[in-house]
Order: sequence, then C-alpha cells, then structure tokens
Amino acid sequence: MRSFMYGAATLALSTAAAQAGGIERTNQSALILFEPGNVFELSLAYVDPSLSGENISPPFPAQDIGDVGEDFWLPSFALKYDLNDKIALAFIYDRPYGADVAYESGNFPLGGTTAEAQTHALTALVKYKFNDNFSVFGGLRQQKAEGSIHLEGLAYGAVSDYTVDLDGTWATGYVLGAAYEKPEIALRVALTYNSSISHDMDTTESGPLVDPDGPGPIPGLPLLNGTSSTEVKIPESWNLEFQTGVAQDTLVFGSVRWVKHSQFRVDPDEFVNVTGGGLIDLEDTTTYTLGVGHRFNDKFSGSVSVTYEPDGDELVSPLAPKTGYTQLRLGGSYKITDRVTLAGGVSHFWLGDAKPETGTPDVARADFTDNTAWGVGFKVSYNF
Repeated sequence: MRSFMYGAATLALSTAAAQAGGIERTNQSALILFEPGNVFELSLAYVDPSLSGENISPPFPAQDIGDVGEDFWLPSFALKYDLNDKIALAFIYDRPYGADVAYESGNFPLGGTTAEAQTHALTALVKYKFNDNFSVFGGLRQQKAEGSIHLEGLAYGAVSDYTVDLDGTWATGYVLGAAYEKPEIALRVALTYNSSISHDMDTTESGPLVDPDGPGPIPGLPLLNGTSSTEVKIPESWNLEFQTGVAQDTLVFGSVRWVKHSQFRVDPDEFVNVTGGGLIDLEDTTTYTLGVGHRFNDKFSGSVSVTYEPDGDELVSPLAPKTGYTQLRLGGSYKITDRVTLAGGVSHFWLGDAKPETGTPDVARADFTDNTAWGVGFKVSYNF
C-alpha cells in the first residue's frame, strides 16, 4: 500500500503540468526522493495550447488572431538510490521553464512577434532520514537557459522589427526541503524551496533606426543595435506537497506552489536605453492542486486531480497571453512486472482570459478569451 501511495501522488502531480503562470512548465518536485527502494524513471509529456483572440478596435482594424501557442515536448528522467536506511540520493533532468509563441504575419498590431526560450536543468539531491517521521533534503541545480524575442507590428510603434538573441549559459542554484511522514497512514507533508538562478547571457540586439529628436535635424540612428550581457533570473519557488490515506487503498493528495515570476526580467541594454523599460513583466503566482488516488488491484491504480491558479492582472505581455488556469488531470499506472511500471495521464486546461499590451502606451492591444490546452504524459519506472 505504501508503494502505491507514493506512486499515485507522484504520477498525478507530475504528468503534463505545463501551463502554469509565466514561463513555468514543470513543478520542480523532489518527490522522487520518497519513492521506496531504488528506482529509475523515464518520462515524456506533450502539450498543445490553443491561444487565439482578436484585435481591440479601434485603434486597429477588427481582425482575428490565430493560434499563437506552439506545441512542445517535455522529456525528463530521474534516478533515486538508497545508500543506506538513512541516506537517499536522486538525480533529475527536466525542462522547468520555456516559451514558444508566434503571431502570424499579417496581423496589424502584433503580427510577426515571436518568442522562444528553453531551459535544461540537472538537479542532484540528497535526503537524510532522522527517523520514520522526519527528514531533510537538499542539493544543487545546474541549469542552462537560452532564448530569442522578435517584436513586430503597429502596437510596438518605433521599436517594431526589434530582435534580441540571448545565448545559452549555465548557472547554478540550490534546493532545500524538509518532510514529516506517518507511514502507517501514508501521511507525508514536504516543503521544498527552489532558489532563483541568475544567468549572465551574451546578448545581441538589432532593430529599426530610431530618430532621437523626431522631426528635428538629427537623422535616425541604429540605437537598438548592440552587443552586451543581460542578467536573466529564473525565479525562486516554494512547493508544499502533501498526501494522506483516507481509506483502504485510497489516497488524498495535493500541493500549493508559489513562484516569484516577477524576478524573471529580460532587460537588454539598448532596448532599455531607447524605451525606458524591459521586454517582460510577469506577476507572482500561487497554484493549488487537490486530487485522489485509488489502487483497484495489485497491478492497476488511478488518480484524478484538479489544479487551480487564480487570474492576475488581465493586461499581460503578448509573449504570455493568458492569466490563470484550471486543469483537470486523469492518471493511471499499471504494474507490468515486479520491477517495471507504466504510468500515463491526460490533462485538459481552461486558460484564463487576458489582454496583451505593449507598454506603448500601457493599454490593451488584443483580447484573448475562451482558450484551452491539453497535455498527455507517459512514464516508465524500473525498480532495482
């Protein structure tokens, strides 16, 4: 029963959790440390968002905006190994943050705008178990981040056709956590802190000529062109994850996750010098999950969960045209042999309505409503 309890919660909390606020794509959970025995997990998730809207008219002509959300894949793996009955080690690879947005050409206010960003994270953790009830854990996270942004359309005014490329760099953060467990009822409460990670990224900017004195005698100058280094901070976060048995072979689980998305800024030197502001401005988010898992027999278990992230300010960046969401997630696992388990899940997201703005001035340029996404994930676990 204990093995099922851990497995069901891990599956439901990790499968295709990929539409949280800002640029978040995984919840950076450390629950692998609590799997019984030694285990290797290989996972793959696919997410297909549907983000469409329409121009706000006036000042722009009435026009639909086609789907700007690009689909993406999320591979990951995790290895957990017990050194002894007190110390456990884990090694995790995932892609915790990212962005894939593209506005179709021909749309007047935002057409041609794109954003691509990727992260790759390697996390090494160690857990020390004081007794059957209390444990602490922590470790280091090595992360690579890279991205590019292109702004185009009438809504961007004089900076339309601006591009910035941020070269990939590696940087290091850390993880700290503690947990309380009561094994006889499968109770566990774990609190995890993921530090922010600061990247100093080689930056290349290019853009249209900028006329510093308008109709005056000074001609347009390439003020948006240049190379520099930009500090981009991947945000810190807290995870509170819990579970408890409520009946024979039945588990209630959930989590509260807080992410300081406001730390994530992209402020290239030349763009800031010309406009007085940066490219990204996100709000902090708190996300809540509650679910139930049940073991139907010795081989098959299932789970269902709901995740909710409250809406924030409806004025958002065109590079993240949504705010808040509700997610329904169904999961199941099948024990193929004593050592091999296959798990899978499917998620449907109802994405919050939002109005992209460009800061030129700070008013809505488009209206995104009634958007959705879906995701599917699979995981193979091998116990040894």
